[in-house]
Amino acid sequence: MARTPLTQPDFLPMTRAEMDALGWDSLDVLLVTGDAYVDHPSFGAPLLGRWLVAHGYKTGLVAQPRWEGDAADMAAMGRPRLFAGVTAGSLDSMLAHYTAFRKKRSDDAYTPGGKAGARPNRAAIVYANLVRRAFPGLPVALGGIEASLRRVSHYDFWSNALRRSVLYDAKASLVLYGMAETGVLALAEGLDRLEDEGGLLADVLAGLPGAAFSLKPDELPQRFPQADVLTLPAHEAIAADPKRLIEATLTLERHVHQNKQLAVQPSGDRLTVLTPPGPGLSGKTLDALYALPYSRRPHPSYSLPIPAADMIRGSLNIHRGCAGGCSFCTLALHQGRAIRSRSAASVLREAARLVDAPGFDGSVSDVGGPSANMWGARCRGDMAACQRPSCLTPTICKHFAVDQGAFVDLLEAVAEVPGVRNVRVASGWRMDLALADEAALGRMVRRFTGGQAKVAPEHQSDRVLRLMRKPPFAVFERFLKVFERESGRAGKEQYVVPYLMSAFPGCTLEDMRRMAEWFAGKGWRPNQVQCFIPLPGTAAAAMYFAGTDLGGQPLFIADADAERLRQHAVLGGEREKRLAGQGKGQSDRGPGRHAPGASASPRRDGTSPRQGKADGGRGHPDARTGKPGPRHARKADSRGPGRKHGA
Repeated sequence: MARTPLTQPDFLPMTRAEMDALGWDSLDVLLVTGDAYVDHPSFGAPLLGRWLVAHGYKTGLVAQPRWEGDAADMAAMGRPRLFAGVTAGSLDSMLAHYTAFRKKRSDDAYTPGGKAGARPNRAAIVYANLVRRAFPGLPVALGGIEASLRRVSHYDFWSNALRRSVLYDAKASLVLYGMAETGVLALAEGLDRLEDEGGLLADVLAGLPGAAFSLKPDELPQRFPQADVLTLPAHEAIAADPKRLIEATLTLERHVHQNKQLAVQPSGDRLTVLTPPGPGLSGKTLDALYALPYSRRPHPSYSLPIPAADMIRGSLNIHRGCAGGCSFCTLALHQGRAIRSRSAASVLREAARLVDAPGFDGSVSDVGGPSANMWGARCRGDMAACQRPSCLTPTICKHFAVDQGAFVDLLEAVAEVPGVRNVRVASGWRMDLALADEAALGRMVRRFTGGQAKVAPEHQSDRVLRLMRKPPFAVFERFLKVFERESGRAGKEQYVVPYLMSAFPGCTLEDMRRMAEWFAGKGWRPNQVQCFIPLPGTAAAAMYFAGTDLGGQPLFIADADAERLRQHAVLGGEREKRLAGQGKGQSDRGPGRHAPGASASPRRDGTSPRQGKADGGRGHPDARTGKPGPRHARKADSRGPGRKHGA
């Protein structure tokens, strides 16, 4: 039975006094996040909190709780009636804490004052343990990017080890993976019924979309007697043969995209069970989520500015999902490849509210999403039967339909909202889609570029690009010509900002030199160069761990510090070149490795590849240097701070 919606507060309560002011004697749900509280739809915990309030559940928020010592911050508002939801925040906590070369970060854009240190390493695990200490027996649901990508066995770059599902380390009741509005509401409703009618928590979990939880093997047929089951390789099988991680990853990708089967993974004497992701929010329901009365500003308790809040103050998030399926990116695994778009009317209503928001200066800084120009895209085929790992590579699928002209029409409509002076697209542009309609691309270049267009060719080697599931380099070259032509027609001096990557599995020092030669030939010094990080759950991480491509062929892997630094310095700045010089003296880490069983004969530089040593627990990196952008405008959830989505 549906509950009566509650009146939305100015802010979700963070203290007992704020609860009292709302007339709430207790909470139904407690949400815990590693971010500061910014009441904006680009921040996951506030968005879910307002969604629950809209459905009648009194929801409070604990932001960046102290984790050393007692659990007083968790207990401040009392025991919630139903459950606690835990997220590490908008960024994986390990990505938030370490640079691409294992240096501890001093900044955190999601923290007041922008200083690091307000959240722990592996925050999802730490926070879950604090909740269990404060409220023994309370169901704990993990969510957000950190937990979602660790829902099954995964390679952990920071400890250089294969780890089990985060469920077991956190001792959580479940993980709500992906975009969790449907799952979190179903969990609240199920536990509500359980309180009234009795039953078992396992009965509730079995009926949730997008949930991961643990069962004994003999419980599976009892809970899912008619289920069509997709079985991933066991944790122990992957530990014994790293190539099995590729099998597990590709199976998990299919599970998310086809959205029809139950998936299970044996792990010790338990099964990790994953229900299908479910349909997610779309249409009027997605519009309703973004129509909730977000204040679009930090909670008034903060005295210092929160950099991420400033970054997204003037932005509009218009769709979810990414059809690209790039092998290094977590976005398709987290949000799915199906594009779910808001209506034009919904976007225009939010633009009008933005005009009235405190501090709005007339500039809409971004109208975009995981990739700027996928708004309105749809699949005309049967996604449940689709076997493709990407809708866009090696070529754009014939069933993938997107109207680039309609996207530019939307930009023009936003620009006509009274009080809006200019509109920019700061999210990354997907070049192959843009080139499919050069007339629409020309309109976007001439009016909505803001001087820079962010795109992600990633590499110059087509062999490496195929491993990345990226379009061939010729697409970037063609895009440059069209961009320069249209900028000239507009009489504007505008620039393309290319995002590039070093040390990707299969990439050699020679590949990097050839890429540097191409850019040098154009008189170009790119400064957005990322050193590859194998993010949990991705196909690229599986290749890195296995030492092979997705088909099982051996790859060179630049896993040693010295080799990674050398590759990065080819395109990096002076600081990186100095680091590379330092790296040459690191005798404890080899120049790279080949796959098990591959040739270990001397390479061109006379060295012999060997397995790099474990790093003794030192932290590894974020996936892109720079500052994090908003959730919808970067692959920060998926590729690390400062990385724009899906170009």
